[in-house]
Amino acid sequence: MANSHRSQLHDELNALVGLDLRELCQVWAGRYGAPPPLRSPGFLRHLLAWRIQCEAEGGLDKQVLKVMTASAAPKTKASAVREGSRLTREWQGRAYEVEAVEGGFLCDGASYASLSEVARAITGVRWNGPRFFGLRDGAK
Repeated sequence: MANSHRSQLHDELNALVGLDLRELCQVWAGRYGAPPPLRSPGFLRHLLAWRIQCEAEGGLDKQVLKVMTASAAPKTKASAVREGSRLTREWQGRAYEVEAVEGGFLCDGASYASLSEVARAITGVRWNGPRFFGLRDGAK
């Protein structure tokens, strides 16, 4: 990055230091639209500085984003559901058994692409399938 560009970025970031929450929200709104619903000027200042720096320097490279995205995926036991596995869940007094098959799941003679589809068929509402079947924290 050229020295003049780096100097301009440095000046932009330094200009954020003395701003209060209202002023930081105004800067955000002028650059990005509606500001996030934050009440911490320190946090908003850091977030705004990060966004400005990403714009100036191009953000995270693709390899870092790939690693960050992969590590951000929730760790569940759902990946341990292998073909032939059976899951059971009692719902409103009835026991349901789901079998993992190639390409999806079987329940009550019907096939489903995901555990979430099975959970929706059982309950009539949207559920996170792995959570519904006890494969993720907060189940049942």
